Amino acid sequence: MASLRLSSVLVTGSNRGLGLEFIRQLLQLPHPPQMLFATCRNPSGAQELQKLAAQHSNVRILPLDMENVASIQEAFLSVTDQLKGLGLNLLINNAGRAFSDSIHTESEENMHVLYQIHVSSNLKICQTFLPLLKKAAQTGPQDALSCSRAAIINMSSTAGSISELLGWELGPCLSYRCSKAALNMLTRCLGLALKKEGILCVAIHPGWVQTDMGTSSTFKPPLKKEESVQGMLKVFSTLSEENSGGFYSWEGKTLSW
Repeated sequence: MASLRLSSVLVTGSNRGLGLEFIRQLLQLPHPPQMLFATCRNPSGAQELQKLAAQHSNVRILPLDMENVASIQEAFLSVTDQLKGLGLNLLINNAGRAFSDSIHTESEENMHVLYQIHVSSNLKICQTFLPLLKKAAQTGPQDALSCSRAAIINMSSTAGSISELLGWELGPCLSYRCSKAALNMLTRCLGLALKKEGILCVAIHPGWVQTDMGTSSTFKPPLKKEESVQGMLKVFSTLSEENSGGFYSWEGKTLSW
């Protein structure tokens, strides 16, 4: 993974699961980010993240509530101040939630909540941090798009793939599926729109992972978060202009919308 060189990274939902594992493994890269912004709704309750920050001065913990526009703006101002004129290389939109409701039990409230988190808030974060991503794109290598230059990674799922519908027999999860399908379209649009700005944007499926959100009382996911994140970081190191707006698995496989 020596080709992945990141001066600055921001990860949402860093207090647990895949987000926390991203922070751990980014710190273990041969060339760790000089600035690693770990955001979550309640930093004071993120004990494991606090331990990492105490051990690594490049980890900066910031409060960021995905459902609060003012919180997103405050995080942007803090990141801008700490970067001191530099750009942001990589934005990983990882934060998410899930409900297990079916077509018969799904509520309007749940649909709104997940569209807010997975679609509207991710768009707002991209819009808000776009000046920093543009700055990184302008000052980085100009010959190609890459995660080391400037990129947005949206954490999606094949549960939102219209053709694949991962795990339908295990649970409908209607609001989750619909919101992830919408996130896929957002990613496709961002990829097309930001390509000319030198910013890469892709959606990635982390696999069915053993996290608090992914594990139920009935089924145990087959994939450990360490393996998933290791695979995703390897994929990040290979992404280029031809991948812009695409949808990929943690193993690098092209996925169907």
